Formats: sequence, structure tokens, C-alpha cells
Amino acid sequence: MNGFTRFMTSPAGRITRAVAGIALIAWGLLGLTGTVGIIVAVVGLVPLLAGLFDFCVFAPLFGQPLSGPKIREQG
Repeated sequence: MNGFTRFMTSPAGRITRAVAGIALIAWGLLGLTGTVGIIVAVVGLVPLLAGLFDFCVFAPLFGQPLSGPKIREQG
């Protein structure tokens, strides 16, 4: 397991993804207007949900499974 996926599946990585998702949603809804704001908010759902449900969307790019627990099993 490489360092990136190790961090992303750690509790700190999950919290980082959730906070980044919340920040994108807030920025999209409060800081931007119109369609761009809605798109940024919707994109923010991806890291938020990934952190909450423990999956890493980038892990398959490194040959790892999508599921956080399965990545940690390989550890």
C-alpha cells in the first residue's frame, strides 16, 4: 500500500475528506452563485460521502480496492 492510500484510509484522511467536502459544499452554496455554485456543491458531496462511508475514489488508480477496510486489510 502506498503512502497516499494509507493516509486516505486512516481516520485523519477520512476526516480530511469530510472537511474538504463540507468546505466545497459551503463555498458552492454560500460563496458562488448560479450554476457554478451548485456544481461545486455537488462535487463537494463526493469527498464528504467518501469520508463518511470509508471509500477512496483514487485507490483504484493505484491498484487498490475502493473500500477503505479492504485497503487496510492489505496493509
